[in-house]
Amino acid sequence: QVPLVESGGGLVQAGAPLRLSCVPSTGRTFNTYAMGWFRQAPGKEREFVAGITSKSDNTYYSDSVKGRFTISRDNAKNTVYLQMHSLKPEDTAVYYCAACDSSRGYCANHYYFGLENEYTYWGQGTQVTVSS
Repeated sequence: QVPLVESGGGLVQAGAPLRLSCVPSTGRTFNTYAMGWFRQAPGKEREFVAGITSKSDNTYYSDSVKGRFTISRDNAKNTVYLQMHSLKPEDTAVYYCAACDSSRGYCANHYYFGLENEYTYWGQGTQVTVSS
């Protein structure tokens, strides 16, 4: 069973908004974990997009999405969101949600949030396609 499940992807026109959601599979909770969003475009390596600490006191973004994307979480709903605005064709990718065990020292700062091997659990991804 995949630990995390992403949803909300789809085909949108450039400039449109889109909101992705990430929830744990049945019986799990990641409220004490830092969470991150990554993406992988065709022919490219997976890259960090955004991250949020377990209590939402810090958020981090890649330069390519800063000012356009917002990561948030609702621990009462056990859900992490990625609100995307002003989408561009270059945002086309499979978007992945991931959980990082910050209580054990992982994802200690912005640098480590961006490293895939800091994350223990991953989802299967949701496709976002932005047409020009």
